[in-house]
Amino acid sequence: MGLRLVQSVALLIALFGGGMVAKGLWIEAKAWLAQGLIHLAWQQTLNGQPQALPWPWADTWPVARLESPRLGVSRLVLSGDSGSALAFGPGWAEQSTPPGGVGRSFISGHRDTHFRFLKDLRIGDILELQGSDGRQTDYRVVEHLVVDQRQGWQIPLTGPQELILVTCFPFDVLIPGGPLRYIVRAEIAG
Repeated sequence: MGLRLVQSVALLIALFGGGMVAKGLWIEAKAWLAQGLIHLAWQQTLNGQPQALPWPWADTWPVARLESPRLGVSRLVLSGDSGSALAFGPGWAEQSTPPGGVGRSFISGHRDTHFRFLKDLRIGDILELQGSDGRQTDYRVVEHLVVDQRQGWQIPLTGPQELILVTCFPFDVLIPGGPLRYIVRAEIAG
């Protein structure tokens, strides 16, 4: 009876472990597929199709491409900054100026995935932002800030042509959320 119990427990552990591995692989496969579909939607956008959905039930679509040439980073920016949009990429706050437009454009992303590279940006770095019309606008990083959102600190939505990138802070904590935000402010270059 003891050997049979040990074998049953071992089988249950193996099945549970296998299930967890399969779930992890499924999440990775889904993320890879989603990025491919978002890139296809971006190509459709550049070809003149407005609000090209990456999949039929999507509530977001690509609106810009953000690149850091020095870091070799390229991210497609999605419309909206809801949790569902941010799961797939950085999101443009729709109440701000459209990416590349005249005024302040706010883009946020998760510190542990799509916006992890913000910690490596330096003052003076160039950020390239390609809008949905294909036009590229270059921005120069001019400031890094850490703010406590409980303090009511805000950057007004209106103002000069700037790119404001926002993520949670600090970068290497295990527990998500928290009141601190890391902000990179970039002014139009040239």
